Amino acid sequence: MKTGNEYLQKLYQMKPNVIIDGKKVKRDDPRLQAVAQIMALTLDKVEDPEFKDLLNVESQKFGTISRFTNIHQSVDDLLKKQELTRKLCRETGGCVFRCMGIDAMNALSIITHRAEAMTGQPYNQRFLKYLDYWQENNIVGSCAQTDPKGNRALRPHEQADPDLYLRVVEHRDDGIVVRGAKNHITAAAVAEEIIVLPTRMLTPEEDQYAVAFAVPGDWDGVQLVTRASSHKRERFACPMGEFGDVENFIIFDDAFIPNDRVFLSGRKGEHALGGFAALLFALYHRHSYTGCKPASSEIILGFSALVSEYNGIEDKTHVQSKLADLISVSELVYAAGIAAAHKASKDESGTMIPDAVFCNVGRKHAGKSYYHELEILSDLAGGLPATLPHEEDFYDESIGPLLQKYIKRKEDVSSEDVYKLYRALSDILCSSIGGVTAVAGLHGGGSPQMEDIAILKGYDVELRKRIAKHLAGIPES
Repeated sequence: MKTGNEYLQKLYQMKPNVIIDGKKVKRDDPRLQAVAQIMALTLDKVEDPEFKDLLNVESQKFGTISRFTNIHQSVDDLLKKQELTRKLCRETGGCVFRCMGIDAMNALSIITHRAEAMTGQPYNQRFLKYLDYWQENNIVGSCAQTDPKGNRALRPHEQADPDLYLRVVEHRDDGIVVRGAKNHITAAAVAEEIIVLPTRMLTPEEDQYAVAFAVPGDWDGVQLVTRASSHKRERFACPMGEFGDVENFIIFDDAFIPNDRVFLSGRKGEHALGGFAALLFALYHRHSYTGCKPASSEIILGFSALVSEYNGIEDKTHVQSKLADLISVSELVYAAGIAAAHKASKDESGTMIPDAVFCNVGRKHAGKSYYHELEILSDLAGGLPATLPHEEDFYDESIGPLLQKYIKRKEDVSSEDVYKLYRALSDILCSSIGGVTAVAGLHGGGSPQMEDIAILKGYDVELRKRIAKHLAGIPES
């Protein structure tokens, strides 16, 4: 399979359509490297004994392929993807960025199968050829789903500007032309391929918005306006200092998409398929969150326990109660993902669909809990993450020794270790990327309101009302 270095070399040769601070940059720009290196890490872990069984999948056509290119065929596939995601996030300290691409591919495997049966268009045939390309080349992909949406009180076809939801503006014999934008798109600037999907349920007036396709990241007519952030260190190296984030606002400026890369083309009657595609991607992505968010909670737990230990209060009752809260969030979310896998159903396409209620319950619990987890960490850490002296001061020959004297905590913990810990806490609680991560913790993969809708849609509330009537002695009407 492709190595991390081979991926990076290909990435650096792509055309410069990434825009940072008003300037087009190549993908070897230093601000993109933290995320690019994490992508490379996922490619290089295939021989690591701890990850080999999780990352490698046997394919009849290509031999061994990456799980990040695999279409889930069993409960075990879903469970291993979840476990893999959690373990990799522990290694990096945050998102590993590859779930968006494979979550989109699993959604497409189902929607194109149904779309071809319904419309007679060769959508599934195209997808299967594209899947071969993905698996054979171990593609690093991203998914672009969220539209700008304009006035939230109006539907796509009611907007003053119809381009506020990405749409098809022209059908040609050899493809389609699309116009619009997608925002909040993580890691698109370092992706080889970008898969584009609808963002919501659609009505018969909105067929033009029922469009799904894939393009290389440097495709003509596509521009990626990029916000990059990282935990950069000046004086000492650490794994957390290598982590970063790249968020993209992607503009499709009358981009032509050839037929072989079109999986829904916005034709008459396809609106229902577009809405289903949106739901499917969200479902797979929320199952992925039951892997990554438990890791995020574990990381916050680890820092909470360590700062309590360094401060000499780890055995105090109030601290133990807070640590138990963090453990409960982590393991309940993970348990929801396990349940979603075991309650999964097999689609006619052969792809496993995780249980919608358990996926959304897990994702909602993770999102609603994230700021509370940060509150616990902030409470235990105190104010120093916000007021910590800069590295240059701490290591300065003149003032440094005094800072090292007065930052001291427990006698058996060096001042440098205390500083390194608080530097990491400052990253989590006070930095630009810490803020990005917090908002993503709440909204990434779908805001809690969207999970509420999915939970209520998939849960039999009427059955529970009948149970209540039975217990209360109220006859059925």
